[in-house]
Amino acid sequence: MVIFITGGVRSGKSRYAQDMALRLSPNPVYLATAKIWDHDFQERVNRHQAERGPEWVNYEAYQNLHQLPLQNRTVVIDCVTLWLTNYFVDTENELEKSLAAFKQEIEYLTQLAGTFIIISNELGMGLHADTAVGRKFTDLQGWANQYVAARADEVIFMVSGLPLYLKKNSGND
Repeated sequence: MVIFITGGVRSGKSRYAQDMALRLSPNPVYLATAKIWDHDFQERVNRHQAERGPEWVNYEAYQNLHQLPLQNRTVVIDCVTLWLTNYFVDTENELEKSLAAFKQEIEYLTQLAGTFIIISNELGMGLHADTAVGRKFTDLQGWANQYVAARADEVIFMVSGLPLYLKKNSGND
């Protein structure tokens, strides 16, 4: 099962996803996709890990997430934006290659048994990027979000800490 949670910055996406994961599993997995770029970001990561608590299994992966031991687990993947950045940088800002690699990884994940709660940002709802590369990345993010939303069993849009269900799983949970 894939649950896609999207929204703006500080809309409550991560908290909502983590609370959901803890309702579904006593030992969920938190899979961080960010590369640590500087000291401030490392401190932020450390703070978030401490806030999650000992019940969480923490992984960090920048690509090839499906190669981790995720089978039959409840997994929070945080987040698509940083994950896409890894592909975008590695392909030297090539949209088609980045999107193809991302889509392939989503396909691999959807073939695994488990619950995958995938968090993303809605970049296109914010300020218009003032650089060509920024506009390119915003397009990439939008296309990636559309792809995950189409593949997801549930899609939740977070606004001011509140969930708006755009697509609800009608199967038996």
